Amino acid sequence: MAKIDHFLDEKGRIKQLPSKSNLRLEVFGYLSGKFEAERKYTEKEVNQIVTDWSTIGDYFLLRRGLIEYGTMSRTPDGSQYWLNQIEEEK
Repeated sequence: MAKIDHFLDEKGRIKQLPSKSNLRLEVFGYLSGKFEAERKYTEKEVNQIVTDWSTIGDYFLLRRGLIEYGTMSRTPDGSQYWLNQIEEEK
């Protein structure tokens, strides 16, 4: 997590998104860690968790980033969200 410390405040909330894609992936991976595996979330629940763990004030941007960077998926109508399974390399 040391790579992204600069982008977090003293409470561990995201205060800024990195411009580099690889660091953005790290930030969205960190944010996805605030969600429970194998649980379905409503859009409202996702917005609340994202808001609680950031100071950016733009939950739309962060929610979209979770999807675009592949850490979460959603139904086509956006009614349910869930964490993607990450396969560990053997």
